[in-house]
Amino acid sequence: MGRVQIDVKVDEAPRNAAEGSCKPRGLVMKHVVQEALLDRLEELEDIEDLKKIRHEPTRPLADLLRELRLDGGL
Repeated sequence: MGRVQIDVKVDEAPRNAAEGSCKPRGLVMKHVVQEALLDRLEELEDIEDLKKIRHEPTRPLADLLRELRLDGGL
């Protein structure tokens, strides 16, 4: 996968906080930003998945265990 440059303006306070946190730990800012971006995109995808399954029908756990024969009667 190739690399591309993006130009993003952020407020000074978060930028300073990130720099102050990265330098002492020997972290590279671009790697931290990339990981944060990927984490946020994954969270957004998870939210959409939750919206889809929120209204699916449910059933009692006892019924499921009985169906799977996990109710002690193997």
